[in-house]
Amino acid sequence: MQKIMIAIFMLSALLACTPSTNIRQPLSVRPQEPKTATFNNGAIYQAGYGERPLFEDKRARNVGDTIVIVIAEVTSASGKSSSGADHSGSFNATTPAFAGSAAAQKIFSPITVTGSSAGKLSNKSDSASNNTFSGTITATVIELLANGNLLVSGEKQVAINHAHEYVRFSGVVNPATISGNNTVVSTQVADAQIEYKGANKIDLSAIGSMLSRVFMSVMPF
Repeated sequence: MQKIMIAIFMLSALLACTPSTNIRQPLSVRPQEPKTATFNNGAIYQAGYGERPLFEDKRARNVGDTIVIVIAEVTSASGKSSSGADHSGSFNATTPAFAGSAAAQKIFSPITVTGSSAGKLSNKSDSASNNTFSGTITATVIELLANGNLLVSGEKQVAINHAHEYVRFSGVVNPATISGNNTVVSTQVADAQIEYKGANKIDLSAIGSMLSRVFMSVMPF
């Protein structure tokens, strides 16, 4: 029974689960219901559809619109520190001369003791870090802020064999930085949160094989 419980615990630990995220707002949202015209006046322009001019490119501007984020993050940091200390000392002592006869002075002649010490301590540390993250992800406008900026969030899941990779993005986009093809570089996004996490999965056939071996090991026949 103990082996079965251990096997179940190991399988539950190995089973993939969605990685946690530090992004608090939703990663996607449904677009708002479009405004419908109350009447048809026979013209090209209809009330409720004047938000997108006919001769303007379709950049993200409303809740539910999508925008392409070009991730181009390059960070580097380095640090150096050093410290040192030197110490040296010497000691010299002589016993006083014995006052007495010449024979006694010869026997108890002064004794000289000398000594010296030296020490040196040196500490050095050198650290460097370089990180590069590039790629693209399509995000959704979650909220239209009062000043016209766009709060965007998005998630991309890529599954290759038993490995699952999650790319998440969140930030505030200034509409002025959106290019004509509805893209914006991540370095121009305020309060950007970029996550790249992975989760591994075990195939169900492999799980069944492991369970069968566990049960066969504890069966008496």
